[in-house]
Amino acid sequence: MTHAPVSFTVYPGDCDAFGHLNQAAFLVLFERARWQMLAEGPGMDFFEREGVWPAVRRTVIDYQAPAFPGQALRFQQVVTRLGRTSFTMRQVARRVSDEVLVATAESVFVCISRAGSAVPVPPAVAAFLLPAPAPVVAPQRRVSVHGVELALDDRGTGPALLFVHGYPLDGTLWRHQAGVFPGWRTLIPDLRGLGRSDAPDLGYSMATYADDLAGLLDAVGVDDVVLVGLSMGGYIAFEFLRRHRPRVRGLVLADTRAQADSAEGRKGRETAMADVRLGGAPLIAEQMLPRLLAPTAPDPLREEVRAMMAAAAVPGILGALAAMRDRPDSTGLLPSLAGIPTLIVVGAEDRLTSPKDAESMAKAIPGARLAVISDAGHLAPLEQPEAFNQHLGSFLESLGNAPPPAG
Repeated sequence: MTHAPVSFTVYPGDCDAFGHLNQAAFLVLFERARWQMLAEGPGMDFFEREGVWPAVRRTVIDYQAPAFPGQALRFQQVVTRLGRTSFTMRQVARRVSDEVLVATAESVFVCISRAGSAVPVPPAVAAFLLPAPAPVVAPQRRVSVHGVELALDDRGTGPALLFVHGYPLDGTLWRHQAGVFPGWRTLIPDLRGLGRSDAPDLGYSMATYADDLAGLLDAVGVDDVVLVGLSMGGYIAFEFLRRHRPRVRGLVLADTRAQADSAEGRKGRETAMADVRLGGAPLIAEQMLPRLLAPTAPDPLREEVRAMMAAAAVPGILGALAAMRDRPDSTGLLPSLAGIPTLIVVGAEDRLTSPKDAESMAKAIPGARLAVISDAGHLAPLEQPEAFNQHLGSFLESLGNAPPPAG
């Protein structure tokens, strides 16, 4: 259970000669956050009152991004395991100003007696560490995967639909699909680096994204899915098939392509990386917006998409651009997808991944269906949600699991 977060300010004395918050200071701040958790709860003498002491057996810290003097860091504590004599606590430190993940720590504590021997965790301590869960009031939550917390919209029950958004977007791309398919569970994560998920300043790849999704499914208890990927989400879907094919019971590829970037395309990714370093996410949003939507898209939708892109974290944008630049070609994979029911959807006015690209994939994948949506550009599920949901609902009905979507 997650405990209330606490925040601390980085001071010059906490930093090394280069002005970065140093490793030793991180240890101190993580420990201070644990003490503050006690101070704001049962009291700093809580363990002593219960006749035990939590001795640290092991701590592993992952340093993800720098922190500098004057910046505020928010520390979140969650107990991930409670054993007979021990418990494991995961702590996450984020910059308050931009929600960038700075560091994570996982510590194993053993309850010891005054004589120094391991003893069972007292009932009062267990109740504090893992209090009764609060009622769920919204489908949004955070799931820890590979040292990163991913935001997840999780609705409904039944076989699972896993929706994977594109770049530089987030899970709200699928807001018209969330929970609208009766008999299906819709899982809509924000990929690492985008939306409300952590944005570590580390190397990203299609393999990283695909393994994140597999870890997410493990965390929420799902064995297999109908995998729905749009644009970069389609590239991730191809990598997921390479690495986790037994977990895919059906495939939907929306506004995407199988080819790798050309030399010109790779150069364009690098130019975009330079641009985002100079102008941030808003510059990328201005550059991409004219190419994403059909000319008939209403102004409110354009502003929604612009705001979604402009809110992306710079490390996430850079990571996604590098991952797309370096992705493998997937055209050779397509004929091997025989046996996986596949639907390919494309906007009739998609200028980034054209209907011709979709037609080529449909011809290469044995038995694949093709749906072309009128008055839609590159973001068909958001531009024409009723038409998209009708095609997806019919596809799901053909799998024999559930009726078409409501509404």
